Amino acid sequence: MAQSKGTVVLAYSGGLDTSCILVWLKEQGYDVVAYLANIGQKEDFEAARKKALALGAKKVYIEDVSREFVEKFIWPAVQANALYEDRYLLGTALARPCIARGLVGVAQHEGAQYVAHGATGKGNDQVRFELSCYALCPKIKVVAPWRLPEFYQRFPGRCELMDYAKKHGIPVPVTPQTPWSMDENLMHISYEAGILENPKVIDHGSHGAGGVSCVCSLIGNFTAGAAVGVPVKVTNTGDGATRSSALELFVYLNDIAGKHGVGRIDIVENRFVGMKSRGIYETPAGTILYHAHLDIEAFTMDREVRKIKQGLSLKFSELVYNGFWHSPECEFLRECIGRSQEPVVGTVRLSVFKGQVYILGRESPRSLYNEELVSMNVQGDYEPADATGFININSLRLKEYHRLQSKVTVKQDE
Repeated sequence: MAQSKGTVVLAYSGGLDTSCILVWLKEQGYDVVAYLANIGQKEDFEAARKKALALGAKKVYIEDVSREFVEKFIWPAVQANALYEDRYLLGTALARPCIARGLVGVAQHEGAQYVAHGATGKGNDQVRFELSCYALCPKIKVVAPWRLPEFYQRFPGRCELMDYAKKHGIPVPVTPQTPWSMDENLMHISYEAGILENPKVIDHGSHGAGGVSCVCSLIGNFTAGAAVGVPVKVTNTGDGATRSSALELFVYLNDIAGKHGVGRIDIVENRFVGMKSRGIYETPAGTILYHAHLDIEAFTMDREVRKIKQGLSLKFSELVYNGFWHSPECEFLRECIGRSQEPVVGTVRLSVFKGQVYILGRESPRSLYNEELVSMNVQGDYEPADATGFININSLRLKEYHRLQSKVTVKQDE
């Protein structure tokens, strides 16, 4: 056994990588404290505690941060309509800064100089974990085994890691027959690596295939002084079931949407480190809320404000994906986007059916929709003749541009 190097707090999941890393860290001379964040993954946490202790962890912290994850991380993403590269709803990217907050908190409580994680040297999560840890505790030191030559030369792939687990009696859920990596939290489940690294391979994993339409109502306003632009109640109009707390309604929407296969995508994305990767994601509740919020926002937000907000959302999504949640620019964007949400209140009626979300109707006390003004049957407070001048002014630029183009074309022909 190597000489003691001090205490390291490991972001522990109980999977193949972190189970093996826990044992490996002990081989290197560290006292290991395991930190397991409950962010909504389906797991036997007591079994995970016993396993970590059996593998040699000095202590095990299991912290339920699921409510914090929804209210402090998912809700800002809903307000932003956050979408990376037009498709990815940022499930893992949102979870990492939440986990890092707890990881650093335990390290400070334990007086540990080090934190460690099981993120690979090719992925995004190493950046997300470490940028968050350094922002929250600038003096912390990070041990990243997958970037250390003595680790990755010994374990060039997951097969070698599985051999190590077998040799040391480490029970792991991954087998050579199912060699892919799965990450689960309240926001989503992701599948990557293994056979999925071939982008031509068709994934045949099970997913929702419900056949009965379920209609839900989303109310997006809180009492005065509280946050707006986030859901506060969901009602199933079929059975009248209502959920009101943030965590409760999000779990309920996951259940409803999951049964219908809502939010399942197979994509190739651009990682921050510069390579493309293939991932399969299931984001049930997040997909419902994305469409519902987008609809009520379009209904209540001024056109020009919305254009600016769309640009902010694009930048927000990129920052979150790349691991900059705790950066000053991301904090600034969250404040700006939050300010834009003041009028975003109301009710959206929608249905989910066989993988799709259908918006059925909406209403809001802050609606900018004027039924009389837009009606084809009533003139309302609008003078159609005014549109002639409006069109003339807007066509002036086009006329001048094409007049000049005609002159240039004639001159070139000569």
